[in-house]
Amino acid sequence: MPNVLEVKSLTKKYGKFVALKDININIEGGKIIGLLGQNGSGKTTFLKCVAGLLSADDGEIIIDGEPIGAETKKKVSFLPERTYLDNSLTVDEAIKFFCEFYSDFDENKAREMLSILGVDSKAKLKTLSKGNKEKVQLILVMSRKAKLFLLDEPLGGVDPATREFILHTILAAFKGGATIIVSTHLISDVEEILDEYILVEENRFTVYGDVKALHKEGKTLDGMFREAYRCF
Repeated sequence: MPNVLEVKSLTKKYGKFVALKDININIEGGKIIGLLGQNGSGKTTFLKCVAGLLSADDGEIIIDGEPIGAETKKKVSFLPERTYLDNSLTVDEAIKFFCEFYSDFDENKAREMLSILGVDSKAKLKTLSKGNKEKVQLILVMSRKAKLFLLDEPLGGVDPATREFILHTILAAFKGGATIIVSTHLISDVEEILDEYILVEENRFTVYGDVKALHKEGKTLDGMFREAYRCF
């Protein structure tokens, strides 16, 4: 498949701090890719740049053949690590907002997932637990028919049953033809669904590899990551 994402010499700074330095990568469509690295390595900054939420200081980002801009934002669905929804909204109102803002939003899919997870659509977000707020945000993001999903720590802070549901949801989007980039520390939970992986270390992409090839060598991605970033 053609590349859904091309990144050329991407550099992003916060003042004098270099968050990303000379990132170059081409990602083929129809892949699930793990974005792996320690805290502060640049994973979230990379996802925000691709989502169009941060402007690069240098370099170029091309999504589905187009330079990043208003049109590419329509093809990208981004799940941030922290909930950004207005707490004063009800779940129904949040759904209405997404319906109005995104032409590719599938309301029926969103309501079906809410029902499966037992989330009351009439409840105000401020009355929901942290876990249920995260479920709502995930449902809204994954109910779009985007070409590229960017998920920043989607498994953090959720129970094992919900984690399984999230993995199922990711796979459903993938089977629909989407490309998915997942940033996570819970590598053992996502390893079985990943096609490829990217290791990020101190603002650089150090390895871009194939998960199946790694398994053929008798290694696991989780084991490799633990060895690479062993603290003792």
